[in-house]
This record gives sequence, C-alpha cells and structure tokens, in this order.
Amino acid sequence: MSWTKTNFEGVWIFEPKIWNDQRGYFIESYNADGLPDELKSIQFVQDNEAKSTRGVLRGLHYQLPPFAQSKLVRCVVGEVLDVIVDVRPNSVTYGKHLSVILNEINKKQLFVPHGFAHGYAVLSDTAIFVYKCDQYYAPQQEGGLKFDDVSLGINWILPLSEMVVSDKDQKLPTFEAHKTFV
Repeated sequence: MSWTKTNFEGVWIFEPKIWNDQRGYFIESYNADGLPDELKSIQFVQDNEAKSTRGVLRGLHYQLPPFAQSKLVRCVVGEVLDVIVDVRPNSVTYGKHLSVILNEINKKQLFVPHGFAHGYAVLSDTAIFVYKCDQYYAPQQEGGLKFDDVSLGINWILPLSEMVVSDKDQKLPTFEAHKTFV
C-alpha cells in the first residue's frame, strides 16, 4: 500500500496493493496501522455511500467547525472526477483546487482533511462512491461553493449541458462570496 503526500497540506492519495487473479481481485481498502503518521489520530465515525449516474455532480460541500469533516473517499464502481478546494484562509493553497480521477480500476483513494470543500462528477454510466468521515453529518453546519465558479477554474471534464446538479448545489455561493463566511 502506498500513501503519497500532495502539494496541499494534509491531503494524501492512497493507492492500495491490488491482487488480481482468475477469481477477481482483492484489496485492503483501509488499515489504521497502515496510515501515515500524520493521519494516525483520525477516528472515522461514519461511512457513506452514494450511487449516481453519468453527469451527476455532487458538491462542492464542507462542514463548518466544530463539525468540520475529514474524509477518505473512493469510487468502488465506475469513475468520478474528485475535486477539492482549499477553504483554509491561512493556507498557502487557499482558493486552489486539486482534481483526481478515482475509479474501480485504479482503486485510488483521496484523504481530504478539515478545511476543504469536496465534490465529484460521475464520468461513467453509473458510479458508487463511498467515504469515511471523522465527524457526523451536521446539516446546520453545512457550507459549500458553487461548482462552476469561474474564479476556481475547475475543469469538470464533462460539458455543463451534461451535468445533473441539485437545486441546492446550484445555489451555493461563489468563492468570493464564501470568503465573507470564514
């Protein structure tokens, strides 16, 4: 198993060892002992799963302190473009984003620490997306950013005309408007 630190403080990409044979495959998707030292204190308390069809875009979401969530995310069926945006005002990567393709073939996972807005777009016909959270869902502490905010410069790969976005997510504030909330 391989953990790779990204250029964003606290963000890691996990690539599990995959054992393939005529029966299929086996991976160890999570092992607390195998975490990098910086992540060993994380205590996951909730697992979530979402099934979506091509073009569905969920995000960009986060929870405000003291209910901020760290997440370990992966796509177990299909393929998604996973995107995070740094919303930590004192960070050197504040307002920058990171995009990673997660799919059933590469089995990569992304660790997203507190202070990041998170979202994904489904690139395959269907996708099943799962994630572990270190804090329970707290709807009263939800925040988010508009997925198509031009100031963020996110290339979602799919044309806007193919995206299926909830009314709630379409009404999220731009990054500039968000700055007044932190």
